[in-house]
Amino acid sequence: MNKYKAIILLLTVCLSLGVVNKARAFWIWTPETKRWINPKYSPKENAKLQLEVVEKYYKNKQYPQALTEARRLVSYYPKAREAAEGQYYVGLCLEALSKYYDAFKAYQLVIDKYPFSERISEIVKRQYDIGGFFLEGKAVQSIDSVLLGDEPAIEIFKKVIDNAPYSEFASASQYKLGLSLLTAKRFYEAKDAFQNVIDDYPNSEWIEPAKYQIALVTAKLSGGFAYDQDNTVSARKQFEDFVKVHPDAELSQEAKNKISQLKLEEAEGNFNIARFYEKQNAKSSAKLYYQYVIENFPESNWAKKANERLLFMEKRK
Repeated sequence: MNKYKAIILLLTVCLSLGVVNKARAFWIWTPETKRWINPKYSPKENAKLQLEVVEKYYKNKQYPQALTEARRLVSYYPKAREAAEGQYYVGLCLEALSKYYDAFKAYQLVIDKYPFSERISEIVKRQYDIGGFFLEGKAVQSIDSVLLGDEPAIEIFKKVIDNAPYSEFASASQYKLGLSLLTAKRFYEAKDAFQNVIDDYPNSEWIEPAKYQIALVTAKLSGGFAYDQDNTVSARKQFEDFVKVHPDAELSQEAKNKISQLKLEEAEGNFNIARFYEKQNAKSSAKLYYQYVIENFPESNWAKKANERLLFMEKRK
């Protein structure tokens, strides 16, 4: 029995050694990474070769594979010169896969971790374009992304301005930040954003539309037909100033239409104030407001109604 046990034990040891040696054949020590790696699941033996793998997959439009290899490059060779390029390709792949917000964040890592990368200017443009996708509704925030404190377009345009405040995309981003805030119904912030276009970029091509948007936001802040007409009057005057300064601008006709609309709102607002005073039996104040509507908005239907109320009040004396 002892003889048979010895043979079985010897066979077991031999088999075990064979398995171990076979397993070791799949692991290689690399000085650059300072770790054992399995060639089947690990990057190439240096960053340059790994980048070539990434570029090959990307060129062939094999974006998931390129993304995996790019992340592997950044993970295994974070201090290599090629790491910045690897992170750049992470952004490219995510963008190609329509994961736009995640692509924006990946590009931002290049700026934050590799500020001397030659790709910075291109990355700023790509971030600007991604912001435009969100503003225009062409991109949707992916469910698996980190929850945001801001709308994607707002966050992205703010970051573009921070990343490159003197670039060709800065003033455009400031203007589109205003549009993004306006879309989010954050009117006071939008108004400030448009004003910053005028204050910070005095030679920008976006000044003209920014002035128009300021007038538009002021009109929205008027609250329609509220008794407080300050914003309505202010908006009308801003549109009138815009038309006066830019009579041939494409937006001037729209501004003229807004002026007509605001005049009607202003007339209705003052008529309602007059009606309020009339109901409170404050006849002198009511007459003043009815007369204001008649004199300042003579062609409106509200002037006709104001005149009718004055005649009615005269008959009731």
